[in-house]
Amino acid sequence: MNLKKVYTEKYGYERVVTSKNSSLYYAEADMLKLADGKSYTVDEPGKEFVLIVLYGKCSVRGEGFAFDEVGSRESVFDGAAESAYIGKDTPFTVTAKGGDVKIAVCKAPAEKYYAPYQIKKADVTVKTFGKDSFVRDVAFTFAETNPANHLYIGEFWVNDGNWASYPPHKHDVDDMPREGALDEIYYFEFDKPQGFGFQAVYSAEGDINEVYKIENGDFVEIPRGYHPMTVAPGYKNYCLWIMAGKERGLLSASEECHKWVVAK
Repeated sequence: MNLKKVYTEKYGYERVVTSKNSSLYYAEADMLKLADGKSYTVDEPGKEFVLIVLYGKCSVRGEGFAFDEVGSRESVFDGAAESAYIGKDTPFTVTAKGGDVKIAVCKAPAEKYYAPYQIKKADVTVKTFGKDSFVRDVAFTFAETNPANHLYIGEFWVNDGNWASYPPHKHDVDDMPREGALDEIYYFEFDKPQGFGFQAVYSAEGDINEVYKIENGDFVEIPRGYHPMTVAPGYKNYCLWIMAGKERGLLSASEECHKWVVAK
């Protein structure tokens, strides 16, 4: 079992985590990098999209809508991302403005059409989760309150040897309102090119027990199970998390034997 995919940054459109090369049903992730003034058109029926602008600025246009400036940061460490939602069966064109732009193209199958809309940085909620060595800032970049079928997306930042997704949690059982069944994809960057960390994915049953060294551009798909991660000392980590399922939200269950660390 290999749940890790590697993306090497380059100009153009690349399909990274797809329904054909992963075990996920809902969540998929592509990457798009464009030079200033260059454009790319996406026409993929039956799916909804959220375009997370990792750095740079772009316009996003299609029939009946035009978002002339999406994006507000020079790197993923400049606060929360801006984004655009594109509904089912809606072709769209992205054009880089004022320099290079890099975009995580998050997508999922869709049943219902929702009209396209833009999310500004000022509209994104950022909270601090955890404490001590597992404290991290979390941005709800595309929250469950945003109209959509299945996508639920955010970002977190982890400092210098700390942990995230901790205590270990999972969201692979349809047991609402306690837990929802959602696919997830993690995408990683680090503040230095040699930065790294480790991502675990394991199930209570033991049939999944994977650990990956993660570096710039790496993706890890999480079909089920617990998935804590840690960053090597001396480095800062950025993670984009892409969740998708029938229910949307932080509908997770922590591993019982580790819950005590929250209360201590």
